[in-house]
Amino acid sequence: MNAPSLIELFGIFFYIGLFTIGGGLVAITTMQQIVVERGWITSEKFFNMVAISESTPGPIGVNMATYIGYEFHGPIGGIVATVGEVLPSFICIIIIAKFFARFQEKPIVKAAFKTLRPATTGIVLVACAQVFALSLLNFDGSGFLELFKWKSLAFYVLATFALFKTKVHPIAVVLAGAVFGILFL
Repeated sequence: MNAPSLIELFGIFFYIGLFTIGGGLVAITTMQQIVVERGWITSEKFFNMVAISESTPGPIGVNMATYIGYEFHGPIGGIVATVGEVLPSFICIIIIAKFFARFQEKPIVKAAFKTLRPATTGIVLVACAQVFALSLLNFDGSGFLELFKWKSLAFYVLATFALFKTKVHPIAVVLAGAVFGILFL
């Protein structure tokens, strides 16, 4: 594994922070394209990082940046990647706060926000489909019955039911998933 330098790490996460409008879930797709396709992290390790980052407090994009930076360069790498990830948002918010009140009712601004929502939803859907496939599907099986990771799929169905039909807290489902994985996978 050829790790990026600290400067490259900062640049990568500055780029991700600058061009991932829609938040951390949108950033995951871009992070995956950069770190997995360059061979820095395996796909499986990346989605393990996503699971850990999703289950820890804070925005997932920032958590992922910190985790990936730490993976390459320890605490300094975590700090560098995190600063790179949040600095564009900080700069944009300062600029927007200064001018938004003046422009929020302009038709072009309203139109831009209306089209950003479906675009970011599509990007989030791609990230969800990739996590779903990695978590629940076997691509090395020879038949239909081998296509699914049946234990994981059963837990997925139960967790989805619990989240939609009961008032169980999502943290309880995450903890149950960790226990389930330790005991049964």
